[in-house]
Amino acid sequence: MASDDAKGKGPLQASLVNPTPQTSMTDAPTHRSDPVTDSVSRGTSNTDPSPSTFHFRKSHHTLMLVTVVFAIYLVLGTVCFYLLEPQMKGHKTNALVDALYFCIVTMATVGYGDILPNTVLSKIFVCFFAFTGMALVALGLSKASDSFMKKQGDMLVNALHTDQNARAPGIKKYEKLYKGVECKCLLVFIFILMLMISGTTVLATVEKLDLIDAFYCACVTITTLGYGDKSFKTKGGRIFAVFWILASTISLAQFLAYITELFAQKAQRKLVKQVLGRRLTRVDLEEADLDKNNSIDLAEFIILKLKEMEKISEDDIAPIKEEFRNYALDKSNTITTSDLLQSTQA
Repeated sequence: MASDDAKGKGPLQASLVNPTPQTSMTDAPTHRSDPVTDSVSRGTSNTDPSPSTFHFRKSHHTLMLVTVVFAIYLVLGTVCFYLLEPQMKGHKTNALVDALYFCIVTMATVGYGDILPNTVLSKIFVCFFAFTGMALVALGLSKASDSFMKKQGDMLVNALHTDQNARAPGIKKYEKLYKGVECKCLLVFIFILMLMISGTTVLATVEKLDLIDAFYCACVTITTLGYGDKSFKTKGGRIFAVFWILASTISLAQFLAYITELFAQKAQRKLVKQVLGRRLTRVDLEEADLDKNNSIDLAEFIILKLKEMEKISEDDIAPIKEEFRNYALDKSNTITTSDLLQSTQA
């Protein structure tokens, strides 16, 4: 049951902030504990999983599912193209190696053109296989996007905590996040250079291309252009290509994602400092006073700043307020145990 002080809070603060003895921004204790950032980082209790933990587990399970489906996709594709080998044309080496190689080249959208479908059945299956592969790639990218947005949310909370609590080690932690992404960018860039060197070396030694053509083919492959004038023709080269194409194309995509995250963090960091560095005005007070009691509490202040940071809008807040009203059946601007029991029985 919430304390009497908590019952006096507005509906937004009661729903966003854990009940604590701290009732206003001016009555904060000496250690300046931040209930909002604490609740975001640690969850509302030690026993119940926080929403962020739940979403992390859900995302992790989804990524595992995507990995399993991707492995099944490659295995089934390899078996099918192995059976369809007589209906394929182009430069062939070993039926099983060529089937797996064709799957990787198709899924990575490289499309050299050195192996092609030559019958109605094989062409129809290639169309189905290509669209299925693109769907898997899109699903993987969506999960990467979810992870990126989660990182942005965590970064915003850290920035808020840094500016609201000058004595906390938030600045160092925030700088560590930015430096961490820089380090990841550098490591992936070095890895891509190593892949380019290894790919160029194999193309020059195994495929017998001259150095310029080998480098050109490596670049065309990593960027998934795949013009088809140069490609892997030997059995050994194609076995290498199966692993190399996957590693190189995924690494390049990851590098671009880190670059995007780096610039996003830099822009977000600048925006947060501008918003939190601006002094509050009378107009801000009127806009932030959601319950119209001529004062703003911590939750209302945070919502105002999040609006200025373009993280939320009135359209985002409206359904949350409506859900709160569905629980606060006694219209008291608070949610009590009796309200929860009534809403369950309703």
